Amino acid sequence: MANLPTQEDVLEYFTSLSNWGRWGDEDELGTINHITPQTRLRAAGLASEGVTVTCSRTLSNATGPDVTAQPLHYMVESGEGYAHDEKVGPPRASQTATDFFGVQFHGHTVTHIDSLSHFFFNGQMYNGRPSSLVSTRYGATKESVEVIQGGILARGVLLDIPRLRGVDWLEPGDGVLREDLEAAEAAQGVHVEPGDVLLVRTGQLRRRAELGAWNITTEGGTGTHADCLPFYQERSIAVLGSDTGNSLVHPGFDKLANPTHQVGIVAMGLWILDNADLEGLAEACAQRGRWKFMITINPLRIEGATGSPVNPIAVF
Repeated sequence: MANLPTQEDVLEYFTSLSNWGRWGDEDELGTINHITPQTRLRAAGLASEGVTVTCSRTLSNATGPDVTAQPLHYMVESGEGYAHDEKVGPPRASQTATDFFGVQFHGHTVTHIDSLSHFFFNGQMYNGRPSSLVSTRYGATKESVEVIQGGILARGVLLDIPRLRGVDWLEPGDGVLREDLEAAEAAQGVHVEPGDVLLVRTGQLRRRAELGAWNITTEGGTGTHADCLPFYQERSIAVLGSDTGNSLVHPGFDKLANPTHQVGIVAMGLWILDNADLEGLAEACAQRGRWKFMITINPLRIEGATGSPVNPIAVF
């Protein structure tokens, strides 16, 4: 195992891995700048079969120890009562069912993408802006999810770490290291390149399905270690995604609760996809012996939002 960075090493990443000013002082896109018309065309060329695979979990109002807040879904109108009844006359000319839906998507169970206004460090957000630009009244007045209203179309690469290690899943507290990413590249015959959406499978969702949910906040989860942050910068990825909330707790770190988000979002301007469902994608990749594909991620255009629920679609 490689020597892991100390907390002081990771704190230094705020400087050594910083992208502040790299794309100009007004930039709000961060690593999305790595996606270009050329990388999109390259990604589109990977769609040769017309087969699609969702990378989203189902939004459900089921409760559980890892559910921060249940989505709120109720029917404004339903299909009940529209059958013809001679006593009340013919049914309504316009017969519809309509819904209301609300969701607190940040957490451990909803598939979502974080915009660059989601995390701060020392009162600052990406590109040196003050955290006060995100307010309770207006939401994110800078770096909201609306800046990627055109959506993300890129080459996706899946690195399957349980497959590499010969296990069904990684246990809580067991993080993915840079050496795992590089070993998975070699084993799968793929190389992470600029503008890619990098998806890292830990198997945490499979563990949840087979063993039941647990309280990730108190009992811990898995995810990529801070050791991987230089890898993301060196490879110029556009988006990091995982089947976790990317919230690996680093023992002994008292100044950094979530280095992947704190350094990734604030210093690097890295867009992060949390809580993806990578089980079907892993099967599709293994069947083909192919670990790269086209992927689309399209957030809702929510004014002032620090992210959005998404349904990422991989296309083969």
